[in-house]
Amino acid sequence: MEQNTARRGAETQQKALEVNLNPRLYGTFAEIGAGQEVVRWFFQAGGAAGTIAKSISAYDMTVSDAIYGPSPRYVSRERLQTMLDYEFSLLRERLSPLRGPETDFFVFADTVAARNFHGTNECHGWMGIKFQRLNELEASQVVIHVRMLDTDNISQQEALGIVGVNLIHGALLHYDNPDVILSDLLDSLTAERIEVDMIKFSGPAFEEIDHRLMALKLVQLELSNAALFSADGEVLQPSEVLRKKRILVERGSFRPVTHVNLDMIQCAKQQFADSPGGDQETVVLFEITMKNLLASGEIDYADFLARADLLAATGATVLVSDYFEYYRLAAYLQRYTKLPIGITMGIPSLKDLFEERYYEDLGGGILESFGRLFKNDLRLYVYPLMDKASRQLINVAKLKVAPHLQSLYEHLVENGFIQSLDFYNREFLHIFSRDVLRKIEEGDSSWEADVPAAVATCIKERGFFGCGG
Repeated sequence: MEQNTARRGAETQQKALEVNLNPRLYGTFAEIGAGQEVVRWFFQAGGAAGTIAKSISAYDMTVSDAIYGPSPRYVSRERLQTMLDYEFSLLRERLSPLRGPETDFFVFADTVAARNFHGTNECHGWMGIKFQRLNELEASQVVIHVRMLDTDNISQQEALGIVGVNLIHGALLHYDNPDVILSDLLDSLTAERIEVDMIKFSGPAFEEIDHRLMALKLVQLELSNAALFSADGEVLQPSEVLRKKRILVERGSFRPVTHVNLDMIQCAKQQFADSPGGDQETVVLFEITMKNLLASGEIDYADFLARADLLAATGATVLVSDYFEYYRLAAYLQRYTKLPIGITMGIPSLKDLFEERYYEDLGGGILESFGRLFKNDLRLYVYPLMDKASRQLINVAKLKVAPHLQSLYEHLVENGFIQSLDFYNREFLHIFSRDVLRKIEEGDSSWEADVPAAVATCIKERGFFGCGG
């Protein structure tokens, strides 16, 4: 244990020293919350006089307001941005006349809430670095949101210091390779200690970045189990979107988005509105799992972005997750809200839900998984299936699961945990994504009738899935 701690310390100290020994880098550290955990590494590494212009911790709220102005929330993206902008402007105003041509100025800031004395608070924080590159007038910026998972305050402070050094080192020395910035964020740490659930790049150093890929890579690199992005491609911080909201999720491959996908979510929204608190705001998410993206063995980034573009054409907010099991997805969503949660799915997915092999790692097996899944008013809304072979409609009432699980299934149905979607469009029941994809590849134009007009236009204009090839 001591050897591991020493090794982590040596790696982090070496990164701090590399920054300190770079003659062009000079900046301010502003930290609020757990103490000055990040700047401490730079003081201890040696050569700090060549890097640190100022270190400040405006810990008292009145003092913080006097410097940065009043704020409704002190651990927030808005507060962090105010700190970065204020300190960067002040740094350049004071030092540009003296050392501007030879210096790339930067400001690192964080505002965090580490574990309090009673252990009752949410342990998270915002952290960012604003910097100029080669004397560019416009600054670039990297902002992250972290969740601290250690159970004691001292360990959380240590983890914060390390991830802060990793962010500074990556942004200042590898700004030309955002993948390196991402992959190095948890150097000397593990995902069991720190979760990075949002990263935002901006400024001239990062003009070529596709932020949706950055959201995907947060999950792919195991910095987080889930990441969100909006229809316009902006990476979203989950608690800002989901906190105290009703949530409705549809999981799928969306390859491509079809009329069925949109009919399913619209039907579920209508039925979900009849549940308690139906007049309150509902966040709708379209979820793609890593298991789906890795179906061919590795992630095809172009294919992922094609799906993201098609979802964007429908105005969707996308969740990329590593939660193959639905009970794990439920636990993630329940982290942010106690209001009702709905998951909409088709009959094949519902049938898979009753496959016991998926729950062999749980001591309580399928019963434990359902206990986790259906707490806090979570409901499943199930879209019917037109069986191709028999031409028979299969819905919740007609579905048969394994005989020894049939009574459990009927109990969940009778008590409203599993509900049938009844107001669907029968004209869409013949549509399957795999058939649409085959038609596109074969040049059969009838596929256009199976997808929304905006999706069809996007596929044709951009040549997705071999269209027009």
